[in-house]
Amino acid sequence: MTPEKKTVLDPPVKDRNIELFSMPGLSVNLQQYEGKALKLTASGTLKAACGPILKKMNSRLQEEKAALIQEDRVVPSAWLPPIPGPVFKRLIFAEIQIALGKYIPETVSIELTRQTSSRYPPGTAANELDTGTIKRIIDEALELGTLIITFTENDPLLKEDVFELIEYVDKNRAIVNCSTWGTDFSKETALKLKEAGLHSLMVGVYSTNPEKHDAARNSPGAYDRAISAIKLALEAGLLVVMTTHASPSNMQELPALYALASELGVHEFSVWESMPKNRDDPVITDRDRRIILEMYHRINSDPKGPRMFSNTYFEGQMMGAMAGRRWMHVTADGDVKPSPYPPFRFGNVKEVPLKEIWQRIRSYPYFQRQKNLSPMHDPEFMEFVDKIPEEAKLPYPFEEICEK
Repeated sequence: MTPEKKTVLDPPVKDRNIELFSMPGLSVNLQQYEGKALKLTASGTLKAACGPILKKMNSRLQEEKAALIQEDRVVPSAWLPPIPGPVFKRLIFAEIQIALGKYIPETVSIELTRQTSSRYPPGTAANELDTGTIKRIIDEALELGTLIITFTENDPLLKEDVFELIEYVDKNRAIVNCSTWGTDFSKETALKLKEAGLHSLMVGVYSTNPEKHDAARNSPGAYDRAISAIKLALEAGLLVVMTTHASPSNMQELPALYALASELGVHEFSVWESMPKNRDDPVITDRDRRIILEMYHRINSDPKGPRMFSNTYFEGQMMGAMAGRRWMHVTADGDVKPSPYPPFRFGNVKEVPLKEIWQRIRSYPYFQRQKNLSPMHDPEFMEFVDKIPEEAKLPYPFEEICEK
């Protein structure tokens, strides 16, 4: 029997005008028509600065279904803060600064551990960031304007202090997402995540065939654990996202994966393009991207079933490439990268403040230019990757192969 998916309450049927953001020269309001339709409007001398982003947001609010609708808020996507709310105000402010040329790391993803199994040998956690350092990173990210903190890579829930770290994030300044393989996931885990204030739980499923998923995870029983985690998280009332990667080998599985997401009752089905490690690795084609975009628009225009997120659309057409522009990633060792995928480091948080590392990333011409492809799909960026010496330890210092 399918678990209860989510509580969707119709808002009061009346028009409302809610002030979301106000500063000298700019006011941004949320207009709600007939209790459901949403539109963002701006007024003031700085109206033109935020006009483009408001236009993009309005097109999404009016053309696409939300991940979750409740009486007092709308969650457009697990990757965006609820509307209205204090974190959404920070998003508006960040986008105004970006429009004026000051890029903000709106998303900071943090690896909490290299563990993927609770049965790791002693010493596995050596050199991993301690809880105090991670809290400092969170504080520094929030000061930079970050509004999405994501605990990701491997299985963050195997970090002993993960619940403390989720709770530590000021929920008036950022939402918190967390991924999991479903390792040792229990009803108690789900309830503790809910209590800690997690925005959304993201569970990766790479095939509807359990054997294929287990092989991708290199872990027998991984599929069953992932499905169990999804069900337990939904029962606890969490916002749940089923994630997958689009690659040449599984493009044909995307419809079946969405059907599984619908059957389970998750709030969002999230599709990320798989990333090559070097130039010769197989990658999805432009034709594959067109298939993903057709699926994205078709699913999100249908009121039934979970919403679909796709970085093919989000980075390709809506916001542009995020890495080093709106996104920064911290590894379990403290190395900082533009996103999880490029094999380059720009500093280590054990030695340099996050703000200074962000300034380093932004100082390189490549990250100052608007791009519609993630770096590892961009031929220009792959020229940097080609220059990494063989047998070099990764991530490699970017300054050693690229002059400013």
